Amino acid sequence: MFKKQPNNLKIVRFFLLQSAQTKAIILNILSIVLFSIMVVLIRKASENLHVLEVVFFRNLLALIVMLPIIRSIGMTAIKMKNTKLFFMRAFVGAIGMIAGFTCLTLIPLAQATAISFSQPLFITIGATLFLGEIIKARRIAAIIVGIIGMLIIVQPGFNGFTFGIILAIISALALSINALIVKKLTLTDTPQAIIIWMVIMLIPITLTTAIPVWQWPNFQTWLYLWGIAILGTLAHFAWTKSYAMAEITSLEPIGFIKLPIIALLGWMIFSEIPGTWTWVGGLIIFMSTIYISHRETKAADSLKPNDGAQEPKL
Repeated sequence: MFKKQPNNLKIVRFFLLQSAQTKAIILNILSIVLFSIMVVLIRKASENLHVLEVVFFRNLLALIVMLPIIRSIGMTAIKMKNTKLFFMRAFVGAIGMIAGFTCLTLIPLAQATAISFSQPLFITIGATLFLGEIIKARRIAAIIVGIIGMLIIVQPGFNGFTFGIILAIISALALSINALIVKKLTLTDTPQAIIIWMVIMLIPITLTTAIPVWQWPNFQTWLYLWGIAILGTLAHFAWTKSYAMAEITSLEPIGFIKLPIIALLGWMIFSEIPGTWTWVGGLIIFMSTIYISHRETKAADSLKPNDGAQEPKL
């Protein structure tokens, strides 16, 4: 008789037999699930430890997790070539991470997640202003629709812009600038260098902000902190690998599942029930970013930015 295969081997075998597109979808969904669990762990760790310390330990422990990778690829592979942009990215990344982690402690997780969908909108605007990319009328319309979606979520005329909402928007804006800097860095530096140096540079920056509120984590908080570092690292690599295996436009629609996953976790663990307008606004923002991603991909297929569908341009 044949031995029964362990379940984990069956899962690996199933994954290996899939097409590249299916593998990419599986990895993308896995990254979303891991990132969502990480968000919950950030909130849990912040219950007993100041959020500024959580940010610091996120980077310190992530570097420890990455040490085997650094050792295997060698220091040559992570040599910095555009030092100025690396430091700029670290500064902007610190703002985005601190604002993003803090907002998770102040507003419902689903609301913070819905606002984070606005990052591609800011990226498109930034690429036009700072990188000289051409923006077309239909993409401008998509940006306007996305901003309307954000206003639906925050409802400034009813509830006002709370500090948590402001931090969520700052985080989305900072991470969008960060993405534009990464786009520039990829022209001169390796992906490994971009990922690893970000963590290394964030350690002293976030330590500076953590020292005034310093206290040592208890045992339970240490578990949360290690979970944040490990899940964040695994999620990042799964996300990167998925986008290397398939076209961006085929994976972008999957991103919206993050909202129901976060909403479910928020309800189960923190008894948070997202409002109707969070869902409506999040869907509007997400659909507008999907359209922008689709248009960007079509534009990239042309050697000239203005080729392709005929439409008014600015």
